[in-house]
Amino acid sequence: MTDHYRDTTPLPTGRIALVALFVTALVTAQMTASKLLGFSIPFSLPFTRDMLVMPGAALAYALTFFASDCYSELYGPDEAHKMVNVGFAMNFVLLALVYSTIAAPAAPFSSVDPATFERVLGASLNIVVASLLAYVVSQHWDVRVFHAIREATDGDSLWLRNVGSTASSQLLDTLIFVVVGFAAMPALRGGDPMTTNALLGLVVGQYVLKLLIAVADTPFVYAVVGYLRSRGSAGPVPRTAD
Repeated sequence: MTDHYRDTTPLPTGRIALVALFVTALVTAQMTASKLLGFSIPFSLPFTRDMLVMPGAALAYALTFFASDCYSELYGPDEAHKMVNVGFAMNFVLLALVYSTIAAPAAPFSSVDPATFERVLGASLNIVVASLLAYVVSQHWDVRVFHAIREATDGDSLWLRNVGSTASSQLLDTLIFVVVGFAAMPALRGGDPMTTNALLGLVVGQYVLKLLIAVADTPFVYAVVGYLRSRGSAGPVPRTAD
C-alpha cells in the first residue's frame, strides 16, 4: 500500500484550492439565488435608476468566473471544461441533500421551524431551472472565449481575456437567468411573470455589478496565476508568456 501511494502523482495544493473555490462559490450561489438584493448608488442607470437590484447569487457567482479563469489559464481549456461539468453535477448533489433534509421529519424540540427552513433553503423550481441553464451555457462559453482571445493575442494580455471572457459570459448568464427564472418559467407554470421594466432592472443591476467585479479582480488573477506558476502548480507555459 505504501508503494502504491508513493507512485501516485499528488495534485498541487493550488489546483485543489481553485477547484474548491469554484465549487464552493457555485453551490453558495445556488442557495442564495432566490433573495433579491438592493444596493443604493449615487447616480441613475436605465431601468434600475439609483438602486442596483440583483439576485443574491450574483456576489458568489462572480467568484466562479474568477476561479475558472485562473484555472483555465493554468491548466488549459480541456481541464477547465471538466471543472465546469463537475460543478454542474455538484449542483444536483446539493439539491438532493437540501431537499432530502427538507423532506425528513424534524425533531419536536428543534429550534428551527420546518416551514421556515424550507422557505429559506428550498429554492423554487423557477430559480433552479434558470440557474442551472444559465450556469452550463455561460461557464462553457467563458472557457471558449477565454482561449479564443488567448489564441488571437498569441498568449499575451491576460487582462484582456479575463475581462473579455467574463464580460460576455456574464451577460449570457444574466440574460438567461433573469428571463428564464422571472419570466419564462412563471409564464409556463401559470404564474405572473415580472414586468419588462422590472426584468430589465434586474439585468442592468446584476450585469453592472458583475462587470465591475470582472475588472476589479484582474490584479488578483495575475497574482494567483503568477504565484501558482512560480510554485510549479501549472500546466505547460503558454507559447508567449504574459
